[in-house]
Amino acid sequence: MKRLVLSLLAASLAAVVSAQTAPAGGAPTGTIRVAVIDVERLVRDSSLGKEAFNRVKRVNDDKKAEADRLQKELRDLEQKLADQGSALTDEKRDQLQKQYQEKAIDFKSFQEKATRDLDQAQKKELANLEQRVFPIITQLGKERGYTLIFNKFQSGLVFADDAADITDDVLKRFNTTVAVPPASAAKSAPPAAAAPAPTKAPPKKPS
Repeated sequence: MKRLVLSLLAASLAAVVSAQTAPAGGAPTGTIRVAVIDVERLVRDSSLGKEAFNRVKRVNDDKKAEADRLQKELRDLEQKLADQGSALTDEKRDQLQKQYQEKAIDFKSFQEKATRDLDQAQKKELANLEQRVFPIITQLGKERGYTLIFNKFQSGLVFADDAADITDDVLKRFNTTVAVPPASAAKSAPPAAAAPAPTKAPPKKPS
């Protein structure tokens, strides 16, 4: 489950990383500088990526728990029909069968809605991650004069030297400049009480 959610988040975020920004003023004639980023690692190891994963996982866990409950109700009705069906009156048996069919329809509707809800949760988290990581990638690209920055594993790339991988740099800047509490929150915090000045000992009287 964890691998699946991370892969879905990373796959969507990959679109942001492909064909990134050219350096300010344009690259020198005949010079193309290329870097790559491991997008899945960016999602997995960044503070905001972990938070996004946990939120999506909570949605998935809630849906799974409800699905398990509905499935149990269906199994219980199915077992009841199998065990008692022949001993029930036609009217009682028809009622149970109708109840089973209605719950089966409800379960199918729930599955479809759960899929939509999970998809929306992933898209929401992705949009937030994209909005916050894109400026970091763009800034690094301009600072270091990269012409292109690609997703390392989902851009058709078959080889990249380790020196071209800037994932660590993006992660470090992403975690230290984006994931920290906003400066406004720090300003609004009450100032710490000043420590009292040390008390000087009284001078000794001459004997």
